[in-house]
This record gives sequence, structure tokens and C-alpha cells, in this order.
Amino acid sequence: MNRVAIDLGFIEIYWYSITMLLGVILGGSIAYLELKRLKKDTKYFLDMIFYVIIFGFIGARLYYVLFNLDYYLANPSDILAIWNGGLAIHGGIIFGVLTIIIYSKIHKKRMLDVIGYLDASTLGLILGQIIGRWGNFFNAEAHGGATTRAFLESIHIPEFIIKGMTIDGIVYQPTFLYESSLNLIGLIILLIVRKFKKLKVGMLVAIYLMWYAIVRFFIESMRTDSLMLGPLKMAQVISIVFFIVGLVMFIISLFKSTNYNKESD
Repeated sequence: MNRVAIDLGFIEIYWYSITMLLGVILGGSIAYLELKRLKKDTKYFLDMIFYVIIFGFIGARLYYVLFNLDYYLANPSDILAIWNGGLAIHGGIIFGVLTIIIYSKIHKKRMLDVIGYLDASTLGLILGQIIGRWGNFFNAEAHGGATTRAFLESIHIPEFIIKGMTIDGIVYQPTFLYESSLNLIGLIILLIVRKFKKLKVGMLVAIYLMWYAIVRFFIESMRTDSLMLGPLKMAQVISIVFFIVGLVMFIISLFKSTNYNKESD
């Protein structure tokens, strides 16, 4: 698998970088269109998303580096080499949400308005995850344990993916594909649910958190490159936290929130 998409001689452009860029552009676009549908302040969103992207990437990288600190202390020049992989989505989500909250507080937005922007942003976030996972494929990383070609063929995995997941003669589980596919189902669910008349502000965030928590907990049990916290897989720990937060948000939204679609009714 050739990780380089374009070689200009003086610079190489990696497939990983392209998938990240596509994820940001298309994810940001779908969030923008949703906010436009709701007749919310899209200019405010565009100003805010600039900082969300920057600090989201910083958070994703920092999270990964902190859990591989021994390596990066010995190889500090590799800290900025994100084209080699090493962006942890949980770090990106945490820093991205914090950026939205802080930015909105500075601009004196009500918390309900902040959550409304988060709702729309989940559509873009999960789309970005769907696309971004393919960067792991091109980098031959974030895969599962060893399996067989026969098994992957039996579940109708495309040939080019089987070839990409054959590393040093060993065939691995394409967990990037499983996660990307399950997140695609999650996106479809969110797109359908967002039109429900009785949907409340905060529910899309809640559904996203619970859905992705279940997906990632399952996928992480298959992966061989997990970030560890002692004997625990950190992604599974965070998934449990995300699920609880999502469940609490959903229950609170049932009783204390306003209609999500009120702007477009």
C-alpha cells in the first residue's frame, strides 16, 4: 500500500492527509447546511469552526502523544509528523467541544444555543469520522488481529481492502472499515431522527455519544494498537463515559429542553 498520493519532488502529499482534509471539508459542510436549515447564525458557525478545527486537531494529537509519551520524549521530532498517523478521535472530540463552549461563552451565547450548535455539529463530526478512518487504511494502521483471506472473502470484503490489510504476508481484520460502516449507519440514523417533530435540543448529541460509544467499545476489543491506561483500553474507558453522558443528556433533554426544529417549523 503506497501511503503517498502525490509526489511533487519537493513535497509528498499523503493519503492520510487527504482523507483528514476531506473529512473536515465535508463534515463542516453538512453541519453548515443543517444550521442553515434551522435558520441559525451560519456566519457565527463559520467563525467558530475555524478554531474548533485547529484545537480539535491539537487535542487529537496531544491525546495520542500523551499515551505514547516515552516514544515521543525519545523522538520529539516525530510529534508533528501527523501524516504518519496518530490522531486520537477522543482527544479531538473533547478539545472540539471545549472550544465550542469557550468560544460561545466569550460571545455570550446561551447554553441552549451552544448545545444547538453541538447538535448540528454531530452530523459533521460523524461524517468526518466515516471519511477519516480510511486514512488508517492507507497507513496500514488501526487494524484488528490476524485473520484469513477466506474469512474476509466470506463476509464480502472488497479485494483491494484485503490486499491493503495483508501486511508482511499476514491478513488482518479491517477494523477501520467496520467502524466507518457502523458510523455510516449512525449518520443515517441522525439524519432521519433530526426531522422528528418532537426532537429536543441536545438529543442529537446524546444519540451520537451513545451510538459512537457502543461502536468504539466493540471495535476497540478487536484492535491491536490500543492506547492503554494500565490494563485498560483507554478508548473503552472513554466510551463508557461517553455513553453515560449521552444517556444523561437524553433524559434531561426529554424534560428540560426546547424543540430542535422550532427554527425551521
